[in-house]
Amino acid sequence: MGEAVELQAGGRTVRLSNPGKVFFPEPGYTKLDLARYYIAVGPGILRALRDRPTTLERYPDGVTGEWFYQKRAPKNMPDWIPTAHITFPSGRSADEMCPTEEAAVLWAAQYGTLTFHPWPVRRDDVDRPDELRIDLDPQPGTDFDDAVRAAHELRAVLDEFGGLRGWPKTSGGRGLHVFVPIEPRWTFTQVRRAAIAVGRELERRMPDQVTIKWWKEERGERIFVDYNQTARDRTIASAYSVRPRPHAPVSAPLRWEEVGTAHPQDFDIATMPARFAELGDVHAGMDDHRFSLDALLELANKDERDHGLGDLPYPPEYPKMPGEPKRVQPSRARKEGPTTP
Repeated sequence: MGEAVELQAGGRTVRLSNPGKVFFPEPGYTKLDLARYYIAVGPGILRALRDRPTTLERYPDGVTGEWFYQKRAPKNMPDWIPTAHITFPSGRSADEMCPTEEAAVLWAAQYGTLTFHPWPVRRDDVDRPDELRIDLDPQPGTDFDDAVRAAHELRAVLDEFGGLRGWPKTSGGRGLHVFVPIEPRWTFTQVRRAAIAVGRELERRMPDQVTIKWWKEERGERIFVDYNQTARDRTIASAYSVRPRPHAPVSAPLRWEEVGTAHPQDFDIATMPARFAELGDVHAGMDDHRFSLDALLELANKDERDHGLGDLPYPPEYPKMPGEPKRVQPSRARKEGPTTP
């Protein structure tokens, strides 16, 4: 697999062992190819990760080997990579790495990190998200083109409710993500409520194409707005992250005019460096904006007041939340019948 090599990133030297280890057998991409990719897009992925508690999705032996999520900062992490203390829904807590330099990304790649999952918070305030993240997830029978149609209507919804601006990117799979930078003054619960309001409004406008139903049996062949991706400890792959699929695709930031012409297969660790060299980080301006959620939270209030639309189920590993409906599949609830008070 070759002797270790030393690579430069942001003025630091990072040692890469086993550079010839094949991480993606189908195209033959190696650990060194992965590291060079992250060097090439370094300013872009650092912008997406900077000061954010970040979970590492690690594949030490490549995409065909075992993998795991690393939430706690590795014990051998250099002291120049800071951490943040975060709390999980279970009540447990951990110190997670918070990249502040491009070399931190390269260091994580040395240990087989393919995908970076940053929290929507900064390390100076880990309880107040500064991004509203909307995940447009194609269900069976739908595809990326369906997500594109939903994304364009989503753009209109965001503009109408508070003049919000979203930055779109491919998920690296079939879906689309839209991130909205927000003022860090709302809790995770409030941001999740805003995401539910967005999803319901989008569902009203595109009832045959979009759903916010949590239970898979109710979704049908529609794009699912996964509002629970805004819950505490739920994260979305960062822009420029490599995804663990055979051809080494990446989550690609897009300009709105590209949503509908670009396709996920256009972006992988071989093609993205040239795009980045030509265009730079097309999401570079995100941090220059901070939008208010007031209009979306008022929409959520209106939905509850006028239509009786309250909270929606949390993921199963979460503790029961105030106002949350029962976490029972509709088909199971029908079989069990009404409960006795």
